[in-house]
Amino acid sequence: MSLDAVLSQIDSNLDAAAERLMQLLRIPSISTDPAFAENCQKAADWLVADLQSLGIRAEKRETPGHPMVTGHIDGPGPHLLFYGHYDVQPVDPLDLWDRDPFDPEVQDTSNGKVIRGRGASDDKGQLMTFVEACRAWKAVHGDLPCKLTFLFEGEEESGSPSLVPFMQENAAELKADMALICDTGLFESRVPSIVTMLRGLLGEEITITAADKDLHSGMYGGVSMNPIRVLTKILAGLHDDQGRITVPGFYDGVTELPDDIRSQWQGLAFDHARFLGDVDLSKPAGEQDRTPLEMIWSRPTCDVNGIWGGYTGDGFKTVLPSQAHAKVSFRLVGDQDPHKIRESFRKLVQDALPPDCEVSFIGHGAGTASVTETSSPMFEAARKALSEEWAIPAAYIGCGGSIPIAGHFQEILETTPMLIGFGKDDDQIHSPNEKYDMESFHKGIRSWARILAALS
Repeated sequence: MSLDAVLSQIDSNLDAAAERLMQLLRIPSISTDPAFAENCQKAADWLVADLQSLGIRAEKRETPGHPMVTGHIDGPGPHLLFYGHYDVQPVDPLDLWDRDPFDPEVQDTSNGKVIRGRGASDDKGQLMTFVEACRAWKAVHGDLPCKLTFLFEGEEESGSPSLVPFMQENAAELKADMALICDTGLFESRVPSIVTMLRGLLGEEITITAADKDLHSGMYGGVSMNPIRVLTKILAGLHDDQGRITVPGFYDGVTELPDDIRSQWQGLAFDHARFLGDVDLSKPAGEQDRTPLEMIWSRPTCDVNGIWGGYTGDGFKTVLPSQAHAKVSFRLVGDQDPHKIRESFRKLVQDALPPDCEVSFIGHGAGTASVTETSSPMFEAARKALSEEWAIPAAYIGCGGSIPIAGHFQEILETTPMLIGFGKDDDQIHSPNEKYDMESFHKGIRSWARILAALS
């Protein structure tokens, strides 16, 4: 099984691979806007045809929303499932794009060539790195090195409403030894990485009501309770002076970093001053006994995402509001139970209410964290393959955000996820002028070829 011949095939056919990506990028598969539903169908059809050209048994599977694309091909060795999504974000504001978002092109920049267009990085370019690696394997060897299943989704950018039911209904078909996800990036745009920690997410909306109507502050000020005063006192008390979160039982299930992961993270030499300086900040505001990378990747958070009440228009209105509102989110780690935290948070708020006040809550999601056990030899084999391609030691890293599909693979399919991606910090995903570096596309394809060889 010659890997060198596959890598040479990738190098010599890069232009053709980029043109295939351009074809997919030209399809405006915006999942959240019903006006683009037909284009989501076209993107799914394009992917089915492309997989079939590689001898993969691919088909479009209808759902209540946009279709799934599945593909299967038999082979030796382990059974790997590869996941990506073909839908993209809306392009607004259109006037901030330098060109038509769905007329992609390869551009020369001061940092090298980039592929410019909506979906170039999130996630069509990343998805196609794996497909192109498979194409090169097939061209050189006539088959693929292991058993593969493909799962391409068309609703990731609109909340994935059809994904869980589809996975539940087809669990036996989709179950594999490892699930590969290409929807992440390089650490600080240069270090290849495997994401092993994803934070969960819990959202709560609070409304505190006092009087039955807004009141004149001259007539009622001082004698009547102001719900904004109550709310802000509660919110201010959610953190102590050291940045720890005060919700009772909040840290139940929070685990400490393994020593080998902590050592790897320290070796990354994360420049938190530059990271914060880029947004005109300077001092890490989380738990003061933790490093900045721990704060972002492996520690839980509590944040007020919105707060309002009373008169907020132009000018001034001396009113005591009847209600005050806030939206609070928690990023969760380890084995934290979002439902228990919701109950504890609500009790904290209720216990803090003075007379004449009542509270109502609206829950907004409750997802657990996803932690991947890296003891399988597949992880170290993949990390070594990445290190060889990028000529820099690859790292196991965390991710401050949430990628629900990773947890779904664990919970529904009982399949371990491995998250590897090649995006860069300046790819402007979800924003105007999205791009994907040609280096990321090229070395991403080569990386997957090396990983397929290593895992097989």
